[in-house]
Amino acid sequence: MSGLSETLSLVYAVGVSKMNFEKTILVTGGAGFLGSHLCEYLLNKGNQVICLDNLFTGSKSNIQHLRENPNFRFLNHDIIEPLYLDDIMIDQIYNLACPASPVQYQINPVRTIKANTIGVINMLGIAKRHRARILQASTSEVYGDPLVHPQTEDYKGNVSTTGPRACYDEGKRVAETLFFDYNRQNKVDIRVIRIFNTYGPRMAKDDGRVVSNFINQALNNEDITMYGDGKQTRSFCYVEDLIEGIYRLMNKEDFTGPINIGNPNEITLLDLAERIIRLTNSKSKIVYKPLPKDDPKQRQPNILYAKQALGWEPLVDLETGLKKTIDYFESVSKK
Repeated sequence: MSGLSETLSLVYAVGVSKMNFEKTILVTGGAGFLGSHLCEYLLNKGNQVICLDNLFTGSKSNIQHLRENPNFRFLNHDIIEPLYLDDIMIDQIYNLACPASPVQYQINPVRTIKANTIGVINMLGIAKRHRARILQASTSEVYGDPLVHPQTEDYKGNVSTTGPRACYDEGKRVAETLFFDYNRQNKVDIRVIRIFNTYGPRMAKDDGRVVSNFINQALNNEDITMYGDGKQTRSFCYVEDLIEGIYRLMNKEDFTGPINIGNPNEITLLDLAERIIRLTNSKSKIVYKPLPKDDPKQRQPNILYAKQALGWEPLVDLETGLKKTIDYFESVSKK
């Protein structure tokens, strides 16, 4: 028996019966921004949650409030390495493990590709052995710098295979391929979600994403760094809305996806920066720098499929979500 399996066996050895739980769920990347919110949501639904993370971009502080919950277990493990949980029956797997911002995934691009290939194969192998349903957290980046706007699920994308973002963009595309091949060849029960820009509490301060960058620069009255002319667009979904969409997809019967989950309200990055300056009462000025290679000019999801199939659409407007996110970063800065 592996060390990880021995650790998890203790959950049941102390008399906690699996029958007390709705499901036993493995969340990879569970200590990250999205993963920690998902773990909390699943625990609140009465599930047994196994949170797996190598803490490269995740943080124990994101899950500290969950550690005392007897239904929660944390494993420090990288999905690229083999994992055996054969003495425990896993019902569902949410695979969120992968650096998600350019600053993070370009630190070690080869390892990013491995997470989306070797790591994904490892997780699909567990799903196959356990006959568990497995969800892949894919991304809007599979569409690349889109020639179709807004992006629908049948759009094949405009993605560079050789640029600095390819380790993530192409990695996620291969991960989707692996999921559908395991479904066709091995009858693995899969779900694939394409996540668009998401923000909210527990974002990493230094993750390089525009929302966290702009907020922290504004709170410190520093110049706000705008790459390009600021006219490029994004659509920002608040984390609570996204988690609800993920959960609905995972628990939708006879439905694989892929499906877009995001907020279709498109704004320019210049508009975003100006809103954040206003909401923080900041004295920051906007400074312009060259646009990075392969950075998409437009990003907006078409969510008609999600509305029809899942009965889902975002509820939190940008102003409300930004205020909550600003409050979070203000609280973190005071610690």
